[in-house]
Amino acid sequence: MRQFDLRLPLIFFLLLLGLALARLPLLWAAGLVGGTAVFLLILIYPWTGLGLALLLGPLGALESVLGRSSPLDSGQMMLLLTLAVWLARSLRRRQIYIPRTFLDIPLLLFLFIMALTLLNALSLPIGLKELLKWVEILVIIWFVADEGIHHSSFRIHHFLGILLLAGVVQAVIGIWQFGLRGTGPAHFQVLGRFYRAYGTFEQPNPFGGFINLTALLSLGTLVGLAVDCWQKKRANHTLLLLGGVTAVTLAALIASWSRGAWLGFAAGTAVLAFYLPQKRWRGIVLLIAGSALLLIGMQMNLIPASLTTRITSFSQDLRFGDVRGVDINDANYAVLERLAHWQAALGMARDHLWLGIGFGNYEPAYAQYALINWPAPLGHAHNYYLNLLAETGMLGLAVYVVLWTAVFWQTIRIVNQLNWPRRGIALGLLAAWTALAVHHLVDKLYVNNIYIHLGVMLGLLQLLDYKTTRLETTRPGDYKSK
Repeated sequence: MRQFDLRLPLIFFLLLLGLALARLPLLWAAGLVGGTAVFLLILIYPWTGLGLALLLGPLGALESVLGRSSPLDSGQMMLLLTLAVWLARSLRRRQIYIPRTFLDIPLLLFLFIMALTLLNALSLPIGLKELLKWVEILVIIWFVADEGIHHSSFRIHHFLGILLLAGVVQAVIGIWQFGLRGTGPAHFQVLGRFYRAYGTFEQPNPFGGFINLTALLSLGTLVGLAVDCWQKKRANHTLLLLGGVTAVTLAALIASWSRGAWLGFAAGTAVLAFYLPQKRWRGIVLLIAGSALLLIGMQMNLIPASLTTRITSFSQDLRFGDVRGVDINDANYAVLERLAHWQAALGMARDHLWLGIGFGNYEPAYAQYALINWPAPLGHAHNYYLNLLAETGMLGLAVYVVLWTAVFWQTIRIVNQLNWPRRGIALGLLAAWTALAVHHLVDKLYVNNIYIHLGVMLGLLQLLDYKTTRLETTRPGDYKSK
């Protein structure tokens, strides 16, 4: 079929643009030119639009605080524009190619069960909004896979670089908030004169979880490139850049003062060390050596006492069972608040064992299960597994475990098959998944467009799998068409 000729609409658009520039004020004209340039760039290279969505996504919480009037934030609007351009380009080819990926079936099964739980949801709009996040994750995976497989202008390092850049931007903002700004929210103050870093997330814990994704991906990539350079006896200036990214994000992670993020990073680093050598016994030796060095550092006071106290203070107030009637004070408030929401989630799960109260409906249902001293819902249960159990029941939690088991299995398989330096990228992804899984024991990180970041990382995983299985010879007929 003959493709639609874009030259005439383009000429007409340029004439309208010229007329607008001639009549608009200077500021509006500059904005119009900038917006047009961005649109044309996305039209030519759609992956740049997803890159902009990654950079703008973390602004969502800040835009909400500033009182945006649109139901969509700038990151979501950029994502939808990018996907629309991708779809339009596919329609222009008269056929839409959806790459088959390893995660298609687990994600589609997850989406089906989540949709099923909405049949009896208290708030269908809230549930559909939560479901849409996972639909977008799946479409982002397909987008990244399609860009990487079919378009020569795309390279793996494009998305890798933008993922790291988005994290570094937030890290720099967080470091400034922690020690350079000199002021901040009173309840974020730590160590007398510093303030917990929160970036544009408006909360330190999701900020720390987001920074973890960048720090561990950067660390894995740095290790991979370093091993490759050592094996080939050559220098690479990219090592310095990756070293700087890792250092900045680690500093921001500490500045977040988030215990959940710290524990996630520790778990992710342990997994990275375990899978770093080809032989597992060497990984065990690395873990033992690292643990020994950590203990020695703590015994010799090489690790600041403020950090160790921050972590261990959580366990002092941690208790399981009914927290009603427990005395509340400044020291145990944060822990008891989480435990109270865990207890509410378990109450929801007991009453709706198999399909829960509806995906995304923890907050609408909270009033029925709230403890006396904790009437205010926090949006989630501060434990994503209990949160999911409450919202989607045993069936929903089981399919979520199946989904992430598939992610871990695919990543470990790729780690065992790839060579350096790309093996380092896979190691970084594996460490990031681990940090996410551990952090979810005390929080929920599918907030403030972090799901866009995760979607691109999962898409990057599919591209690494594509390189591993040597699918370069795949033809369009090998892809599903719709």
